[in-house]
Amino acid sequence: MHIVNVRLTGNPAKATRIRPVEKIRGPDRTAGDILTRTMPRAGEVDEAARTFAAIVATATPVQRRDAKGPFLEILDAAGLENDPEDDTPLLTDHRASARETVGRATGFTIDGPSVSATLRLAFADDVEPIFQRVKDGTLRHVSAGYRVTEWREGRDASGRRTKTAAHWRILEISLVPIPADRNAIIQRSASQMPFDSVEDRDSFVEKISSLVGLSEEWADNLPEDADQDAIRASLRAALTKRSAPKIRVTRSHDDPAQIQTRAADALAYRMGALPDLPEASREFASMGLMDHARDALQRAGVSTRGMGADEIIQRSLTTSDFPLTVANAANKTAAESYRIAESPLKVLFRKRSLSDFKTATSVRLGGLGMLEELTESGEIKATSRGEQGETLQLRTFARRLDLTRRLIINDDLGLFGDVTRALGEAAAATESALMFDTLTGAGTLSDGQPLFHASRENIAEYAAVDLVGGLSNARKVLRGQRNLDGVTPIMATPRYVIAGPDMETDLEKALGVITPPDVDSFNPFASKLQLLIDPRIEGTSFYVAADPAQCAVFNLAHLAAAPGPQIQRLENWDTLGVSFRCFMDVGAGFAGWRGIVKLERA
Repeated sequence: MHIVNVRLTGNPAKATRIRPVEKIRGPDRTAGDILTRTMPRAGEVDEAARTFAAIVATATPVQRRDAKGPFLEILDAAGLENDPEDDTPLLTDHRASARETVGRATGFTIDGPSVSATLRLAFADDVEPIFQRVKDGTLRHVSAGYRVTEWREGRDASGRRTKTAAHWRILEISLVPIPADRNAIIQRSASQMPFDSVEDRDSFVEKISSLVGLSEEWADNLPEDADQDAIRASLRAALTKRSAPKIRVTRSHDDPAQIQTRAADALAYRMGALPDLPEASREFASMGLMDHARDALQRAGVSTRGMGADEIIQRSLTTSDFPLTVANAANKTAAESYRIAESPLKVLFRKRSLSDFKTATSVRLGGLGMLEELTESGEIKATSRGEQGETLQLRTFARRLDLTRRLIINDDLGLFGDVTRALGEAAAATESALMFDTLTGAGTLSDGQPLFHASRENIAEYAAVDLVGGLSNARKVLRGQRNLDGVTPIMATPRYVIAGPDMETDLEKALGVITPPDVDSFNPFASKLQLLIDPRIEGTSFYVAADPAQCAVFNLAHLAAAPGPQIQRLENWDTLGVSFRCFMDVGAGFAGWRGIVKLERA
């Protein structure tokens, strides 16, 4: 039998000094190791029957150690599998032999957080000295040998690791000289155990309440004259009423999908897509493309021992998640470069999401005008709303990138990252070009006129020396725009100034915050307008626009199922590698014309 015998060395209060000592006692006839826990005993002995009652196990944490390190072992009394009729050996010092069997242990009962039993010593002559030591109190401690069939791991209030025996069975009880758990004793009587002092009672209440996690309120509500039986009864009632423990559902760290995500994050970090390496991805931090391919094969159950670079590449592209890892990293890299390269014009466009490539119509409803006065017996008149529709359609733009066999073998992550970032930048440039063409009047609205036209009165002039006056003219035009009924003011508020590099410095001066020396020098537009610079805007003309949330002029749409640039992979037979294609479904169009003004130098 393989027995792990835990004993205290020195002061029992110093729990950190508990050391497991393994002793081989012959073959183990049961499944698993037998653990032991030593308890103190004190009390009366029935000399005629040579019996005495004892608490043989409690929930007191005991220091243990396993392959993961130290932990506190806790016995859950509710998980005891022994029946009251069970009859187990009573030994000395856990020595499993016929000579060391000095009696029997029966009558196992659960009493709150502890387990009690009746111990009976034999009438043999060689047991007489042991009986005398028990009777006079020289031997005061008992120890239970038990096997745990199910553990429940957790943390205590101070964060220390715990293992609770959820299902366990007592195999033997031993009389021992030194205890590991001082809370189990040979009972003085079968009934109540009075307290010697108030301090003893408070210590007992505090100990059992901390073991089962009850609040101080429960302890405060106990009657002052309550004995141990009354306290235990109150404890059982409180445990019955307490709500079930919370169940936490967490992701498994050995989930293949999670491992693939962590590997992709590390690869994206090395390609420059992520500013910081996620903590969970540090194990993959120094791995290159070939390392990822080899690791993916090993996780798929394929041994790479003796494989050359060519075979690793071919096998990883077909029988592992290596292509998914690379595609995921490429998507992250392209998405980050796309975000960084986005045009400043994008804030002028109202975001739309279309489900297909059919021509969509953006309908603008006119206002109801004003309410009409109703006389005492008058009838409420029905009214209608004007509407105006602008079309919008998605188009697809795409490019391809080949990750060749040579690139993988050379482990050229820098080149692969540069090309992938270029795909994201190309997607942003494509989107920016569409928005620029829409802003500068490349198309016409539903009325057949371009965005800026004399009939719309959305073109104003400014003097070269009076940009503030020009901005004032633009604001006046926006404030004066009418709804579709031609009567109700829209009251559009200027928010953005859009210009090219030629006007950037002058407009920064015009919009700057400077403390004026007098009232005439006050700048009414300081800190009110946001300057947007697009390098493709040439000359001295610029634009003033309202917030699209208030008065939208432009629409920018993506396919609902695939917003932004998308990267897909395909094994390429011709290039001995993998091909990646980057595509984007996007469309730009008009939502109206009343929220923008074009300023031209006079």
